[in-house]
Amino acid sequence: MSENPPTSMTLDAAVRLNLESYFRDLEGTTPHGLYDMVIKAVERPLLEIVLAQTEGNQSRAAEWLGINRNTLRRKLLEHKLTE
Repeated sequence: MSENPPTSMTLDAAVRLNLESYFRDLEGTTPHGLYDMVIKAVERPLLEIVLAQTEGNQSRAAEWLGINRNTLRRKLLEHKLTE
């Protein structure tokens, strides 16, 4: 994917830039499972950063993410982010 985008770039612009780079790198090869790949690539760092910002408080992290705590715990297990 692309190098780090400028810090003033919006999240959607950074995603767009990296997806454009990804398709250029494919050089015409048909991608497979693109949706799941992108969700997994974004979800793990999102969970890590939100947990760090909430100092590990899962209830607050779930609230910030707009999901319930059980969903957060399932996602943490999926991404092997539990202790």
